[in-house]
Amino acid sequence: MRDQAVQLREKMSRKKTKPSIRNTRVLAVTSGKGGVGKSNFTLNFALALIEQGKSVLIIDVDLGFANIDILFGHAPRETIAGMLDKQLAIEDVIERGPLGLQLIAGGQGFSGLFELDAEKMKRFMEQLGSLQGKVDFVLLDTGAGLSENNMRFLLAADEVLLVTTPEPTSVTDAYSVVKMMHAKDSDLAIRLVVNQCTDGKEGRQTAENFSEVAQRFLDKDIRTLGILPSDLHVPQAVKKQEPFLLAHPSSSASKAMRTLAAQYLELPSPFKIGLRGFVMKLFFK
Repeated sequence: MRDQAVQLREKMSRKKTKPSIRNTRVLAVTSGKGGVGKSNFTLNFALALIEQGKSVLIIDVDLGFANIDILFGHAPRETIAGMLDKQLAIEDVIERGPLGLQLIAGGQGFSGLFELDAEKMKRFMEQLGSLQGKVDFVLLDTGAGLSENNMRFLLAADEVLLVTTPEPTSVTDAYSVVKMMHAKDSDLAIRLVVNQCTDGKEGRQTAENFSEVAQRFLDKDIRTLGILPSDLHVPQAVKKQEPFLLAHPSSSASKAMRTLAAQYLELPSPFKIGLRGFVMKLFFK
């Protein structure tokens, strides 16, 4: 009995001294409609997190209008389809960008993701799961709206960042996305980003109205992550295929984005099951 007690203490001691494994948090970025700056937000938010000392991988999973690589200003060499067909490692399809940003471009590579045969599905799950602990954040730039495939990505993530503008149609469509997500998973963490605001008052009013309606009719608590101003430097950077955070670092949009990222990192972590768990939920929930 004494030997067993000694062995148990030694085992517990080894567990305490074992180095901790970095959690990889999966955030899905979405919107109710196109044209609200969702992908541009994803790219610049990722860079702002990197400036805060975090490592970030963007995966463009917008099946219809993948465009992160266009904003990125870099044509991808390989795709997820190439990884599966050519038996490549996932590192071979990761593009490298400014500040060490990593990107897996979307488009055709994801169009048949949920129709993969068993062998390719297993390989996809193994390769994506192998990134667990290698980056702090995976940002999924999803499609806008309520498609079935889009919902699968949103519901598998640890947290959803919902981008809207003060425009009434944008707000209405964003609320429809919340209703759908809430109906399928009432515990899913959702945070609101109000983009392209004329001023802070307009942004705050939009956020307050949105949160109030969600609380009243869905009993859903949706916190505002941040408000981003309308800034002429943003479309200028898009035309040059550069992130505005780097092209115009002193602009009002860049300052607001850095504040938003810093505030996000101070929030309690919504981490649940990490990247491997995300992959399992994506295919089997």
